[in-house]
Amino acid sequence: MCGIVGVVGVSPAAELLLDGLRRLEYRGYDSAGISTLVNGHIERRRAEGKLNALANVLAEKPLAGVTGIGHTRWATHGAPTESNAHPHATARVAVVHNGIIENHAFLRAELEAAGQNFSSETDTETVAQLLDLLLAQGLSPVEAARAALGRLEGAYALALIFAGHPELMIGAQRGAPLAVGYGGNEMYLGSDALALAPLTREIAYLEDGDWVVVSREGADFYGPDNKPVKRAKKLTALTGAAIGKGNFRHFMEKELHEHPVVIGDVLHRMLGGEAAMLPDLPFSLASVKRITMSACGSAFYAGLTAKFWLENLARVPVEADVASEFRYRAPPLEQGGLGLLVSQSGETADTLAALRYMKAEGQKILSVLNVPESSMARESDAILETIAGPEIGVASTKAFTAQLTVLAVFSLAMARAKGVLSAAQEAQLTAALLEIPAKAAEILASGAPIRALAARIAEARDVLYLGRGGCFPIALEGALKLKEISYIHAEGYAAGEMKHGPIALIDKSVPVIAICPSGPLFEKTASNLQEAAARGGQIVVFSDEEGTKKLRPIAAETILLPGIHPFAAPILHAIPVQMLAYHVAVLKGTDVDQPRNLAKSVTVE
Repeated sequence: MCGIVGVVGVSPAAELLLDGLRRLEYRGYDSAGISTLVNGHIERRRAEGKLNALANVLAEKPLAGVTGIGHTRWATHGAPTESNAHPHATARVAVVHNGIIENHAFLRAELEAAGQNFSSETDTETVAQLLDLLLAQGLSPVEAARAALGRLEGAYALALIFAGHPELMIGAQRGAPLAVGYGGNEMYLGSDALALAPLTREIAYLEDGDWVVVSREGADFYGPDNKPVKRAKKLTALTGAAIGKGNFRHFMEKELHEHPVVIGDVLHRMLGGEAAMLPDLPFSLASVKRITMSACGSAFYAGLTAKFWLENLARVPVEADVASEFRYRAPPLEQGGLGLLVSQSGETADTLAALRYMKAEGQKILSVLNVPESSMARESDAILETIAGPEIGVASTKAFTAQLTVLAVFSLAMARAKGVLSAAQEAQLTAALLEIPAKAAEILASGAPIRALAARIAEARDVLYLGRGGCFPIALEGALKLKEISYIHAEGYAAGEMKHGPIALIDKSVPVIAICPSGPLFEKTASNLQEAAARGGQIVVFSDEEGTKKLRPIAAETILLPGIHPFAAPILHAIPVQMLAYHVAVLKGTDVDQPRNLAKSVTVE
């Protein structure tokens, strides 16, 4: 959540900062602002709402200067108002901040007693006021930053500029990502490489507890002990053209249509002939006795599907828990187990905390990530990269199917390492995976029935999604997508659990969407649907030709999908449930790419 961009350079900063912030809109935000140094003085422009509002302010009151910082804010402390928007500033310093300053109340009381005057409700302003006081006491900007950072508790990424110092910017990171970008006679700070993509591909990431002094000529890094450290430059694959919508109405629509290519790219990288092919791992899969999986949101549902595959195919027990509960449950973990984490950004605060707990408990750490330079990547023993490319829509689409695909191949590799999967069986399952890209393209090309169904679902107040086995998490994913972008209440259930409570909700106004491809669990799911239909439920079936034929007598709607092996069915069936949510949201007129109250990368607990 939230976005930071900063520049120390030679070109007008405001235009560069606004463009960088637009590239961070996918993170979610409700206000924005920019501050620059104009003739050595701090000036700023802020606005409630989207970046167009800030752009209008800048058009009316242009902002000069070649050094500046910008921010998109997702409200935590204080309402999403202009007065609470970042940057927070005094006459001496301007600050933008991602994260939460946990001791802000204590610091605020101390600073107010010392005569500092606050103008916002935010925790972030305590940083600006603390720096202002230290500067007033005669400390230099670098000395003041060093002293202030020692007083802060919590999670933060910070960017600071100082009056009278037009070629200086200071950044700091603890628990929230921050990157330094290297340009020609210009230097940059950004929440991630995407913000800096049109400016530079040469990036250095701060490690936890680092702070950095940036000038036009370069950057000096310091560790948590304030001693100089080196941080390696890396070339990012992102480019300025990576985030265009093309001819699509929304980023989500574009990213839905990228499913076939993304899945194909993952399979091309991870399958060799008729076998799974993993990168060299610093531990033996054969020796893994137990896997502990943790993630958040859609990534957790990908992990739940992997739990089904790993236990069913590889015969390895898997414990799965949402990351926000896992760490505080503090489960005992047997030495030598494998911690499996799943995250699109690699910066999700709860998942990162789960990773650190697992590591402290003696687990080997394997993370499935889309950002190989992320905090989780740096702290893992190994990563499996999803190579989905930038995903701008807040609601995960192609990143989710990429995670599923990586985890499917990993499950085959684990089963082979455990000696419970023959070469012939592995060849059959890899062949099933290789069918997915073409069949995904087929679903996307014939989307009219899903668009028609969306009109029915858009009128509903409540929707139930049902699935079994590997498709139970896809029911959860379908319900989540509908909730987060159309704001319709929806719940996903294991189909067999319906009669243990949720069946009480069913009447003729409640669509019951069943994810039920042909396979070993089809008849069981069909039986559950018969029970729902008998109580007036409006049954909607997502299945193949055989399944839709059998269920058509009780179904209000059937969505015909290509047939595929049950092993690959969860990946394929994720696509139409995401498409349905998209088309419902369009009909409802919601902000599809940036749904209310949501952020793409949740970097605070």
